[in-house]
Amino acid sequence: MEVGAEGFAQLLPRLRRRILRAAFVALDMEFTGLHSTSLQNNEPSLFDSPAERYVKARQSVQRFTLVQLGKCGSDTESDLPRYVVHSYNFFLFPSTLGIRDVEFTLSASSIQFLSHYGFDYNKFLKDGIPYMNEVQEKILRQHLLAGTWKVCSNAGRDVLKKAIDEVTSWITAAKEEDTMILQDLNGYHMLEVQLVLRQALENVWTEPLGDKKVMVKKVSPEHRQLLENSSYDHCQKKLILLSARGFTNLFQILVKVKKPLVGHNMLMDLMHLHDKFYRPLPESYEEFKRNIHNLFPVIIDTKTVTKSVQKKCLFPRVSSLLEAYAVLCSSNLNPKGPPCPVIALASGCSRYAEKKSPHEAGYDAFLCGSVLLMSAHLLLCRSTDDAVEAEPSFSQYLTVLAEHVNKVNFIRGGVSSINFSGEDSPCRHPPALVVHVRGWPGLTETEIYQEFKARCRFDVRRLSKNQFILLSNKYKHVKLVLRDYRHHPHLQVSVYRHWRHSPSVNCLLQ
Repeated sequence: MEVGAEGFAQLLPRLRRRILRAAFVALDMEFTGLHSTSLQNNEPSLFDSPAERYVKARQSVQRFTLVQLGKCGSDTESDLPRYVVHSYNFFLFPSTLGIRDVEFTLSASSIQFLSHYGFDYNKFLKDGIPYMNEVQEKILRQHLLAGTWKVCSNAGRDVLKKAIDEVTSWITAAKEEDTMILQDLNGYHMLEVQLVLRQALENVWTEPLGDKKVMVKKVSPEHRQLLENSSYDHCQKKLILLSARGFTNLFQILVKVKKPLVGHNMLMDLMHLHDKFYRPLPESYEEFKRNIHNLFPVIIDTKTVTKSVQKKCLFPRVSSLLEAYAVLCSSNLNPKGPPCPVIALASGCSRYAEKKSPHEAGYDAFLCGSVLLMSAHLLLCRSTDDAVEAEPSFSQYLTVLAEHVNKVNFIRGGVSSINFSGEDSPCRHPPALVVHVRGWPGLTETEIYQEFKARCRFDVRRLSKNQFILLSNKYKHVKLVLRDYRHHPHLQVSVYRHWRHSPSVNCLLQ
């Protein structure tokens, strides 16, 4: 189900009820970009520690924004062994109601990628649900109290100017209690027009009529004061804040109920959740981890889970969420155990049962939740010699997933996963290689990378004037390079030994 700004407020109570009933909530997000190429050395590297990667990712998260967020909640039905999935596709756009305009960057490759998969940029721009974090909300609240808020959107200013011109032309000849209707007002404009008119003219009153219309009435200043103090005023400051918070209201419900939060390769998702809906990302990596764990005590990354399934259940190696879903749906992975519980799409989300929609956030959230349930079922069947009951509960699935809880996959780095409830454990990489350059002066890291790129993928870092370290995550690549460069005239390649090659050790020995 697609949701934009126009229908979000009415849908929020139903979303809250469904989150309360859900066994877990799966999320997926699409962004205007992933890694900023305008920042030097910002690409992920095998040399990165979690703290170093966080610094790189933080800079990218601050530059890019969300365009779409998919939420999938799975309710268990007491009378049937199945999960009913409610999948939503939210279009998001930063709040323009406030004192400061929000700036973000677009990555050409990301925009092209989403366009290829049919992303509707008109819905993102014209009907995106607003959101703000706590710092932005505090600033807006202060300016609302002081009466110093302003409209940041240029499009909004044009709409407001047209509305003000219409009302000021009408009000001169109007009598008290006369009314007029302003039409074709979308989303925020319904609220902004009322606030501006009330601020500019002390003898008008406004009320939203729905269907993109606002009623304007000429009233006496005394009558206006009575109306402002009534509980029926649609422009009360608390209602303005509620509207400006937009999707952040749903985020706060998720934080309050503490349901297990599920994602796939979800580090960037968690960083955007923190930055866009909670608080700007802190400089400290450890503080970020503490904050996320306080917000969501139970996090499950299906990338981490499927890596475990690959090892324990002879699961074919897959590279994407859609591939993982397809393999898990095959019937030959668990021929002897009880079948997986039925995962049924709710009536309003049946489009995903008929058509694959990869890289649409709502669809990927549905895949994510399905992969979690099927992986957990498979692990449960393989974890015990006793027969698994025909209808395992979700708490049993959580028990078998315990070793993966709060372990978020770390792509190409010094650890295999980030542990949000403890210390990060280093992963086992193939041994590093050291390249000693002879008779080939002035080589750069980029040139060394280009030299080896044809055979395999290594990350490169300069060790000294004529030495470079190579890191790979595949043992076969290390063996291949050691073999092929055994007799190279200019590049001597050997396994890195700290006591022999480290500049600090050499300095100490000298």
